Formats: sequence, structure tokens, C-alpha cells
Amino acid sequence: MTVKIRPATLSDLETIVEFNARLAQETEGVDLDMDRLRAGVAAMLHDPSLGLYFIAESASGPAGQLGLTYEWSDWRNGVFWWLQSVYVRPEFRRQGVLRALFGHVLEMAKDHGVCGIRLYVENENRTAQEAYRQLGMARAVFHMYEVDFVIAREHQVSARRLETEK
Repeated sequence: MTVKIRPATLSDLETIVEFNARLAQETEGVDLDMDRLRAGVAAMLHDPSLGLYFIAESASGPAGQLGLTYEWSDWRNGVFWWLQSVYVRPEFRRQGVLRALFGHVLEMAKDHGVCGIRLYVENENRTAQEAYRQLGMARAVFHMYEVDFVIAREHQVSARRLETEK
């Protein structure tokens, strides 16, 4: 299958919102606040300093997307690019769409002197973990910790409950 990778534009707003909502539901069982999501996607489309989106375009329309955000590394004196909101429509999976998106970003990263590419994957999403491994990515040496003030998850609720019971 042939796909063209292109930078997303404001006209892709609703597609990206739909893909992000599907991604959250499929991978984490989370129903996102659609107004907040739309505002967040619009902010990134309007301000490239926040990040960029790329669309994988098939003959029949958008087949997938990939978001890119930035993290400064003082240890490396360089920028990591973080892959975000990676989604491929179910009917286009296992047809090279993810590989095309990743390859596009990998070439851009090399051209821009980026110090590395990172992403996070939900713990139970073995399919995604294997897909990224096949792209040449390796599991990082870090565990991720967070305090999320917007999306409550059971493990965070339990941790907060423990703190208040002390």
C-alpha cells in the first residue's frame, strides 16, 4: 500500500480529534473530553513550538497520524522528539502505514540533529510494543510516573486515597 506522509493542517483538525479519541478508547478504555481534546489539537496545529502532527494519506483519505512533541535533554545538549497520538485506522493496520510515518519522522530527526526519539506505550498494549520493536526501537531503562490532573485512572485514584488516609 502506498501512503503519502504530509504535515497536518488546520483542515485536519476533526480527523485528528477523531483518531485521538479512538486511540484513547482502544488503548486505555478512556473517553476523552471532546471539547478539551479539540482545543488541545487546535493549539498544537496553531503553534508548532508545541509540536507537529503528520498525516498518512491513502488514496481513500487519512489512514493514520503521528504527533511529535519535544523534550530538552541537558545531559545530551539536544532535543528528544516524542512520538504522540500514533494511530492507524483499523482497516489500514499491518499495511506499512506506521512504518511510513515512523520512517518520515526518523529521516526528519536525522536532518535536524535530534538526539533521539522516544514514546510511551500503555503497559498492556503488547501489539504496539512489538510494532515499535520491529521498527528498531528498544525498551527504555525508565519507568514513567505521573500526576495527571485531567484524566483520573484507577491507580492514581488509589494512590491519592492512600495519601489522604495517612
